[in-house]
Amino acid sequence: MQQMISKLKSKEARLGVLGLGYVGLPLAVSFAKAGFHVVGFDLDEDKVAAVNDGDSYIIDISSEELAGVVKSGHLKASTDFSELADVDSVNICVPTPLGKTRDPDISYIQSAVGSIAASMHSGLLVVLESTTYPGTTEEVILPILSENGLEVGKDFFLAFSPERVDPGNPTFNTVNIPKVVGGVTPNCTEVASNLYSQVMETVVPVSSVRVAETVKLLENTFRSVNIGLVNEIALMCSAMDIDVWEVIDGAATKPFGFMPFYPGPGLGGHCIPIDPFYLSWKAKQAGSEARFIDLAGQVNSYMPKHVLKLVTSALNERRKSVNGSKILVVGVAYKPGIDDMRESPALDILEMIGNLGGETAWYDPHVETFLAGAPTQKIDDLSPETISGFDAVVIVTPHPTVDHTVLLDAGPVVIDTRNALKGHESPDLIKL
Repeated sequence: MQQMISKLKSKEARLGVLGLGYVGLPLAVSFAKAGFHVVGFDLDEDKVAAVNDGDSYIIDISSEELAGVVKSGHLKASTDFSELADVDSVNICVPTPLGKTRDPDISYIQSAVGSIAASMHSGLLVVLESTTYPGTTEEVILPILSENGLEVGKDFFLAFSPERVDPGNPTFNTVNIPKVVGGVTPNCTEVASNLYSQVMETVVPVSSVRVAETVKLLENTFRSVNIGLVNEIALMCSAMDIDVWEVIDGAATKPFGFMPFYPGPGLGGHCIPIDPFYLSWKAKQAGSEARFIDLAGQVNSYMPKHVLKLVTSALNERRKSVNGSKILVVGVAYKPGIDDMRESPALDILEMIGNLGGETAWYDPHVETFLAGAPTQKIDDLSPETISGFDAVVIVTPHPTVDHTVLLDAGPVVIDTRNALKGHESPDLIKL
């Protein structure tokens, strides 16, 4: 153990990062900038080529920043997983989606661990960062890595440290977000903590790997449940003709006992729509019902249908139907300022409108292209001339660089799901 810690502190340890997406690439770059020699592994040949060319595809990492650590020799990418035999530590940063029945899909983790086991050697540190259910590290990963007779905490080290990436956040990044670490054994926790302390400003060791796994799920379940609550309040306020946004602003003036959350057209991103169901699934395995999680999921998943209801009602008042109408969706990424469309409610809204015969188009200054469930087209500007050709506009993800007020005078009815037009009143404006 002390030998490994010494190699980490001297930056002699060679690090591996398995999965070069929104979590893995920023982590690999951070390690490289700290002076480590890092190998990033990915099955996607295009991603590997882009990294080795210094061409970043992640919004939080500039191409200049990436090219700098590649050119210095501190970072390279590879599709050859046999090179795992040459690293002293490997961080697993692979996707953990849900199956069709909302059961955890940890197949990417299992595949990654299989690759590591094939090159397993004494002294190796393995840290899982992919969000998963409590028990995954000990119940799934540990048996695979122990097959060759190596003893955890002595011959190799295994830990979990939840990723806390917030794409596009200008304030919090890989280095300054506190890093929670829990190991299978105390030695594992100590070694993994020493890895992160070479890069991160704050490392927070916890007593076990299961605690660390549950920390991440609590963080996002907290957000999911509170968003579900405020979405339900929004539905209630809509039925009673009350401005929910004004209600929230009023409640937020209380200096204690209240934290504002805001309604929207549905949940997006990889974390909030998915992570709580990992906890719910595991709780059911233990004989416990996660009622808040399931109810919040029902409310949040209904919101795209509510938006469609608003669109249908607004068009009906104009003696039009969705079928045959031209409808523009503004913002298809799941949040402003990024190109990440994972679980974006805009995709559901576009698909549902298309299924009803609507002719859809979309605008998003950060997204180049995507495949939706129904035919749709991209528009490149929000000029009055372009907007006037639509019957309705749905603001799903507002962008700070976009003047949304231009939508009000162009002719179509505007369904504002995010309060982007706060303070404006118009007979053509429908608020969530």
